[in-house]
Amino acid sequence: MNEELILALKEQIIEALNLEEMTPADIDENVLLFGDGLGLDSIDALELIVILEKNYGIKLASPAEGKAIFGSIASIAAYVESHRTK
Repeated sequence: MNEELILALKEQIIEALNLEEMTPADIDENVLLFGDGLGLDSIDALELIVILEKNYGIKLASPAEGKAIFGSIASIAAYVESHRTK
């Protein structure tokens, strides 16, 4: 797994979601992002989509696709590694 990419994703998520009280070290890349894990919601999912488009040139085809990708930081990183255009 690309540790630099995971760190970058953590930093981008902290910034985009205004999680100033958190540091990248506070976020386990394998913890669920929604529900009982990090507790993100549907508005946060839209921010994650923007991060992928802006930083990696990835456009998601549907919200259902996002649901599978946004399980954890590790799953986002794996998707970015195989689909990035930037």
